[in-house]
Amino acid sequence: TRSCQPNNVHVAIGSKLMNSPTSTPVVFTNAQLVLQDEVVKGSLTSQHGLIQHIDQGLSSVSQAIDLQGDYLIPGLVEVHTDNFERHMMPRPKVRWDDSPALLAHDAEIAAAGITTVLDALGVGDADPDSVRGNDWDKVLNCISDFVDRGVLRADHFLHVRCELPAPNTLELFKPFVGHDLVKMMSVMDHTPGQRQWENIEHAWIYFSGKKGWTKQKFEERVAMAQDAQARYAKPHRAYLTQYCQDNQIALASHDDTTVAHVEEAFAEGATVCEFPTTVAAAQAARARNMLTIMGGPNVVRGGSHSGNVSAIELAKLGLVDILSSDYVPGSLMSATVRLTETTDLSLPQAVALVTRNPAKSIGLHDRGSLEVGLRSDLVQVRMINLPDGRHQPIVRAVWRGGVRVV
Repeated sequence: TRSCQPNNVHVAIGSKLMNSPTSTPVVFTNAQLVLQDEVVKGSLTSQHGLIQHIDQGLSSVSQAIDLQGDYLIPGLVEVHTDNFERHMMPRPKVRWDDSPALLAHDAEIAAAGITTVLDALGVGDADPDSVRGNDWDKVLNCISDFVDRGVLRADHFLHVRCELPAPNTLELFKPFVGHDLVKMMSVMDHTPGQRQWENIEHAWIYFSGKKGWTKQKFEERVAMAQDAQARYAKPHRAYLTQYCQDNQIALASHDDTTVAHVEEAFAEGATVCEFPTTVAAAQAARARNMLTIMGGPNVVRGGSHSGNVSAIELAKLGLVDILSSDYVPGSLMSATVRLTETTDLSLPQAVALVTRNPAKSIGLHDRGSLEVGLRSDLVQVRMINLPDGRHQPIVRAVWRGGVRVV
């Protein structure tokens, strides 16, 4: 039996809950509790939004919630998802209203078992039809308003993705300056011919399919991108990395391909290496104690859609610290289980990649583990067998701060 002890854990201010955590104890029983180092059959008690007790065996409390032998894991923590942007522009040049887009994104996130999310908003794009090429004031006001009203299921923060070669990046970044929800920033350079798009042919396939560009338009944009990179990438990088240092915001590099890329980011204060494209880059990040993020879709698909290094390969080498759902929220839970089937990772070790590790990467030490004194962010998961022998996790219920949200 583990009992609640006084603690000085800092609780971050994010999304409020419309229904406050209850003072009445809520007991979950007949659960497979995924703890830090083991899975035990037992019970968990939540009160005032915090985990008060963890006990082995069944609870005798008559009103205990019977989880029917399902797994109980910490709420997932997502530090990079483009899902909100997808809801804001569900089709090319089709702009959706901010409020329903945010609510739909939030519902999808929570249903995937994600209780804490950094909404990744891209800043900078020369294309006026792009979400990332427009001002973010209205969207940020919407997020802040819904956070204050307590209408969101997940706890929402912000990850600002800064496109270094875009001429308008610093102008579009202004609304984020001093914003208290910003927990992470990443510096990106998607110029074809390097990093993620080192293979030009892969870039052509992506942009022709994603934006419907002709070959001529693609080649014109590549030339424009290379010119913009030469003019803007270096000064924009200097400003944004200094901003992170001055404001104690977690800085992530993006699509590092070479050791030199990692060295540059580390020298600028980066603590996170986001989606390295090669084993060499991931190894360089580990040598510098940077946390490496890889994509859940990469794991589920068994490889990168850009033709870069496989996340499973890096996990086998012990070079993955965090998983991100990237562009598919549901991939986070699926990828966690897939890693237990394709690598030597145990279920507690795989769960840490989507809970404890991402929480710590952004300084949220009040969540991410089934541990007495931490937040009652909980996910009930049932595992079903698939015809091919693999397992598929099913999210059956989600609680944030002890309040059921799914």
